[in-house]
Amino acid sequence: MSAGAAAVGAAAKAAIANATILQPTSLAAPQDSASDSGRKIRFVSIGTGIRGCDLLRSARTVPTGICVGAADLYSTRLTAAKEAYGADIPTTGDYRTFLDRKDVDAVIIATSDHLHRRVTLDAVAAGKDVYCEKPMSHTVADGFAMVEAVQSGRRIFQAGSQRVSSILYEKARQIYASGRLGQVHFVDAQWNRNSPGGAWVYPIPPDASPQTIDWDRFIQDAPPHPFDPIRFFRWRLFADYGSGLGGDLFVHLLSGMQVITGINAPATRAYSSGGLYHFKDGRDFPDLLETIYDYPSADGGFQLHLHCNQNNADGDERLSFFGSTGTLVVTGRSVTFTPQNVTPQFEGYGWNGMTQAQRQQGMDEWHAAHPTPPPPFDPTGETFSLPKGYDDTAVHISNFFRAIETRQHVVEDEVFGNHAAIGCHLANYSYFHHNVAMWDPATKTIKG
Repeated sequence: MSAGAAAVGAAAKAAIANATILQPTSLAAPQDSASDSGRKIRFVSIGTGIRGCDLLRSARTVPTGICVGAADLYSTRLTAAKEAYGADIPTTGDYRTFLDRKDVDAVIIATSDHLHRRVTLDAVAAGKDVYCEKPMSHTVADGFAMVEAVQSGRRIFQAGSQRVSSILYEKARQIYASGRLGQVHFVDAQWNRNSPGGAWVYPIPPDASPQTIDWDRFIQDAPPHPFDPIRFFRWRLFADYGSGLGGDLFVHLLSGMQVITGINAPATRAYSSGGLYHFKDGRDFPDLLETIYDYPSADGGFQLHLHCNQNNADGDERLSFFGSTGTLVVTGRSVTFTPQNVTPQFEGYGWNGMTQAQRQQGMDEWHAAHPTPPPPFDPTGETFSLPKGYDDTAVHISNFFRAIETRQHVVEDEVFGNHAAIGCHLANYSYFHHNVAMWDPATKTIKG
């Protein structure tokens, strides 16, 4: 065995040893919004941009919670927050003023990636529970600092990949856990977009200025840079603040893979390829990225091929599991299981280079070994589709509020969220270093 192969094998064994296998009981179907005590969770929204306002729109439909404040570094977004939630809630440019309030139970964080650590640590220190948008962390070190703070503070934490709470993913998990797929050694996942907005070319408001944006607070955990509204509103383009396709789309697919398979551990290694082919606008990240991951599992491991394209939306969102006895395909709206035909049969093709006598002998031996005709193959599969109007974000928020009341961990807790984020960091590391990224569980670092 080569030194490289030995290292991979050792890493895989260590990953399996350190992995948390999600048990079916921890993935029960999402509960309804009813609260046993009638208590309403009082929360504040920190960051009210695109995703922050989406979260507020969904949260207004969850009766177990009530928004008691919103904060953002761009003053006009404070009005947007009120409009999104449909109430005249208190607003501020400094989220820390809310953390001093004893009547605030939790925070929902929807800032740029690079501020997730700071806001989470501040919230936990103030005794608040935390819902943090994906990806959980901007760097590997940030993620582990967040895990330590949440666990030391005995806080409830939920990362914001809302598909994890969807009945769609629960159905897929049930099919996977049933064993109907047989052994799964290959998973293919993609999420594509084909528009400027899908490539983060978001609009710049005409009133964007140093007077309406707290630029110094925005870059407080990033390298110094002169005021630039493009970097503020299109932060996903830049490595100083965002995580590119890894943090925007890969993380959803990684979270989906984790919850469906039950594996809760980082990949042992990852190799990325891609490029910046169309959006040559000064961004740091590629507009096409694909990564091959090796993951540990109890039956020998599997390979995950993950790819996202911002130049063509064919196929859009899809997560496919290819097993020895079945195929499971999860899209944004449906789950489909298709059985594989593995009915025992004489493999005639392999005997085509033999004499007629040899072929006849082979057939006779095969039939002697299979005296009872196998049952006919049943090609009937199964399809499940989401009901019209189903809002998985609202369900995800509802699950978070319920966990605050029960003090029971959610599925996408700080450990789960950190592992999914590490997958994003592995992909970006490999892409930018033009090398295979290896996860070292002993040092909790990426090597390559």
